Amino acid sequence: MSQPPKRARYHQRGPVPQDVIAAETFELPPLPLPAGVARVAVLAAPINPSDVLTLTGEYGLLPPLPAVGGNEGVGRVLDVAADVTGLAPGTLVLLPVGCGSWSTHLDLPAKSLVPLPDGVDPVQVSMLTVNPPTALLMLRDFVDLQPGDWVIQNAANSAVGGYLVQLAKLRGINTINVVRRASAIDAVVAAGAEHVIVDAEDLPKRVREKVGDVPIRLGIDCVGGVSTENLARCLAEGGTVVNYGAMSGERCMISPRYFVFRDITLRGFWLSQWFKKASAEQRRAVFAEIGGLIAEGKLSARIQATYSIDHIKDAVAAAASGARDGKIVVEPNGPPRAAI
Repeated sequence: MSQPPKRARYHQRGPVPQDVIAAETFELPPLPLPAGVARVAVLAAPINPSDVLTLTGEYGLLPPLPAVGGNEGVGRVLDVAADVTGLAPGTLVLLPVGCGSWSTHLDLPAKSLVPLPDGVDPVQVSMLTVNPPTALLMLRDFVDLQPGDWVIQNAANSAVGGYLVQLAKLRGINTINVVRRASAIDAVVAAGAEHVIVDAEDLPKRVREKVGDVPIRLGIDCVGGVSTENLARCLAEGGTVVNYGAMSGERCMISPRYFVFRDITLRGFWLSQWFKKASAEQRRAVFAEIGGLIAEGKLSARIQATYSIDHIKDAVAAAASGARDGKIVVEPNGPPRAAI
């Protein structure tokens, strides 16, 4: 091992996420590994909005301090304990959620690692466990959409938004994609979206001008504030708004008249809650569907830049920026890479 192991660790939380995290060297336990354990070199780990909110203390589930950042990722097995079977060194593996993936090396229970086929892009598959399932489940589980139906989403330039566009297209579902700034339109169109609109108070009028008076039964909201009501006003009677975030920093605002007179429903979605309730078979089915699409090149995320572990402060600052047009990914064992 030419360089000492490093991990991105934080000892406190604060309003500026990059200020509380730093790369630290650490010592790996000596070999041989304890029973049931595998040692993994982490190849890629994304920075999700939930990771940033964890650093600021605003997320719904906070680990005890000190903690290592990162909730998902991909690695390659370096060594396994003598009793571990079916997991050979060199195997590409999906890391368990919440493992502290912003680290060059991890010792993990071998049974928690999911083997992946060789030949897949580690950066793309490192994002398999959070954003793609969020997009798939919101698109699938709240409203029974059929080919030809319509869905409207805001934060369409987010990672979840990009996955939702691709998954909807694969299912023959039409999307109307709302962004908060005109400069984000090109990136959303490049991701395959046909209809992209900048959010404003007259959103329903401009939606009708663009696609006509089509019945929209599902709205996906990641912004909160008045944007929640803007989406609700675009929906047909009996429609559903699903909120999964508050990028505006504001609570969802929606007039009671939309609940009372138009029978609009407002629901919330948090993947962690789904994981708690879903059976092992349901989880495997979702990951198998998403993993297959990523491996086939039918599902991907735009990457703005990747960073080494030594540049974790810059990486977190970039991820926290509201002007991104792609995902920020940490490559703990590799050099920074140009944006894709």
